[in-house]
Amino acid sequence: MKLILDSKERNVAGPRVKIARLKNKLTQQELSAKLETLAVYVDRASISKIEQQKRIITDIELIAFSKILKVSVDWLLEIDK
Repeated sequence: MKLILDSKERNVAGPRVKIARLKNKLTQQELSAKLETLAVYVDRASISKIEQQKRIITDIELIAFSKILKVSVDWLLEIDK
């Protein structure tokens, strides 16, 4: 099945992942290593693509980002408004 999106943005959480990562003083490589401790394998290049909204985030990845970055999934999805 082919994924068809009207927008070039592949996720809504990417910019907030970056904000939280920088607030936690983590590099993309360090974030990748911390995700591995939760058995979630996202390399540095993929984190860059996520932050630029060029890559989709799975639900499992979203939950892992939330745990590592100490923010809620709602905040990452901009549902906190």
